[in-house]
Amino acid sequence: MNHIVGIDLGTTNSLVAVWEDGKPRLIPNSLGEVLTPSCVSVDEDGSILVGKAARERLQTHPQATAAVFKRFMGSDKAIRVGKRDFRPEELSALVLRALKADAEAALGTEVSEAIITVPAYFSDAQRKATRDAARLAGLKVERLLNEPTAAALAYGIHQREGETKFLVVDLGGGTFDVSVLDLFEGVMEVRATAGDNFLGGEDFVQAIVDAFCREQDISDKLRNEPRFAQLLHARAEQAKRTLSESPTATLAFDYDSRHYEMALDEARLDTLCAPLLARLRAPVERALRDAAIPLDELDSVVLAGGATRMPIVRKMIARMFGRFPAIDLNPDEVVALGAAVQAGLKMRDQALKEVVMTDVAPYSMGVEVAMQLGDGSRSSGHMDPVIERNTTVPVSKVKTYFPTSPQQTKVDLNIFQGEARLTRENIYLGTLTVSDDGRPLGQQPIDVRFTYDVNGLLQIDAVAHGTGTSYNLLIESAPGLLDEDEIAASLARLASLKIHPRDRLQYRTLLARAERLYQQLRGDTRQWLGMQITGYEQVLDSQDSERIAVQTRQFTELLDHVERQATILLPNGETQ
Repeated sequence: MNHIVGIDLGTTNSLVAVWEDGKPRLIPNSLGEVLTPSCVSVDEDGSILVGKAARERLQTHPQATAAVFKRFMGSDKAIRVGKRDFRPEELSALVLRALKADAEAALGTEVSEAIITVPAYFSDAQRKATRDAARLAGLKVERLLNEPTAAALAYGIHQREGETKFLVVDLGGGTFDVSVLDLFEGVMEVRATAGDNFLGGEDFVQAIVDAFCREQDISDKLRNEPRFAQLLHARAEQAKRTLSESPTATLAFDYDSRHYEMALDEARLDTLCAPLLARLRAPVERALRDAAIPLDELDSVVLAGGATRMPIVRKMIARMFGRFPAIDLNPDEVVALGAAVQAGLKMRDQALKEVVMTDVAPYSMGVEVAMQLGDGSRSSGHMDPVIERNTTVPVSKVKTYFPTSPQQTKVDLNIFQGEARLTRENIYLGTLTVSDDGRPLGQQPIDVRFTYDVNGLLQIDAVAHGTGTSYNLLIESAPGLLDEDEIAASLARLASLKIHPRDRLQYRTLLARAERLYQQLRGDTRQWLGMQITGYEQVLDSQDSERIAVQTRQFTELLDHVERQATILLPNGETQ
């Protein structure tokens, strides 16, 4: 029998499962464990170690070991392991290859096809990198399945009768996402998704590490020593896990003839992790707003990902929704089990009801435009979404644009992905140039069509009305993200700029709040708020103190009104 396996390629741990005898089954690795740490190390003889052996070497040989590389998928970051550099896709491929070998040993047959799960909020570039990793591991990807959807499948929600609305909160080792799903008459529709690709259990561990270093007065030199850093990280991870099962934990170890010790309880952990918990709330709020489903219509709240074991996370979710989340299944295993269910659906197993699954675009995609201001001047670099986030895919939408000047001989349609008002804060995808052999384009309109499919491919088509000529651009993935050196250089350039009134704390805070609200909104309201922000920035640029004071009061009142309109009232009286 040709098996299609389900794989949860995680930041901290990875699992492989198979649909067999009418149910999903986790496949143990060579150590008899179903969890395979997503770690890679180079042994003394130059051989590659994957899994638990590699994780053990994190403390003893930190410079020859790599972990948490899933966070860099879709970027061009080089990760040094021993004497050579690896791409994140290559390290992930080594983990996938180990899982493939475990599956083949358990099933007694070659495995060449897989369903692989990814965070719902993974970008096109990160999804493509995951496919590339699978190809390097000798696996054909039958489908990339969003992790929250996989969790829903594992809970058997697709087997329920009638309409079911539910929310899945997935907090793994390195990523967080949330999806609102609606099942009706055999169709599982993703209504909305949101997340944070740089928020996970590792960040809670880091909060403990930071507190420990402050309390124990650890010098930067010692903190950055690889062996000490890995030892401290391991003890912090252990303390975090202990607090999931008991009210107190002690982080203690000896290093270079000195004893280090710090007491920890749930209340203190709650305080240390308050900023992280706030970051968890924001994507949940955004997904609920975008889905437009009242909280009292949700049938269930499902938890996935090992980091949801933490009591502070479960209590926060319970407070938000006024109910306890579903925790029937092991959160470490639920995503892999769901991937195996999807494999069973793919193999058309008779024990499963057929289910059609729809998905959404996780990010807005649009064109860079210049805005006409009230005084006749133009403000450039603005994002004009063509396909807004959480639009059901496949989708095709058209917008019409005009040249900014009748004398223009070409128009560069710069394509971006993201939620920020200004394109410089979004991800550049590509450029489609419209021209008429060097002749002025005049005032002719240009129809621009965005077509986005279930495989994450974005097709751009432009038609100039004056000539009838068509132009096309296929965008398969976003380019690599900035590396550390480029980020440092950008910060240095920004620091050297002249300080304007907008950079004073009061104004900077107000603008940051406005940008947050802008990213929460969609449609005409978002476009309207963007105009208000641009107008307020113009006032700040005037450096007229009296005018700035008046406009600041008015802008604050405007944002108060917008935030009140966007607020969702929770069952227990809390507001999100």
